[in-house]
Amino acid sequence: MSNVSQDMKTPLAKVRGLGSAKDGTHHFIMQRVTAIANIPLTVFFVVSMIGNAGKGHADWVAWLQQPLVAVLMLLFVANFTHHMRLGVQVVIEDYIHKPGTKFSLLLLNSFGCIFIAALMAFSILRVAFGG
Repeated sequence: MSNVSQDMKTPLAKVRGLGSAKDGTHHFIMQRVTAIANIPLTVFFVVSMIGNAGKGHADWVAWLQQPLVAVLMLLFVANFTHHMRLGVQVVIEDYIHKPGTKFSLLLLNSFGCIFIAALMAFSILRVAFGG
């Protein structure tokens, strides 16, 4: 047995945080769930964009004012930005090694994705409710 595996079993290793954080499995599953949910939502989005190509502004507004369309677009935005946040988080955690920089980038990633989702949701709701 190596020294690392022996250290992982000691109480001191647990205090130092050298054991499993038990967070990776949840993160992995959430990435897969959001990816699977993105499949039908992206198909809806692409088919809708192709179907509305060449139409005027009034037609686009009328399309987005349909309740089912607005809800599906909101789900697309929410799921896509959550999936994006999870993916970028993994890249930051894997390739940024300075703790301060890592923390700052993770914070920026979270707030940036929330800002993008909020801006997109506001735009969809504004058009959907006739603003």
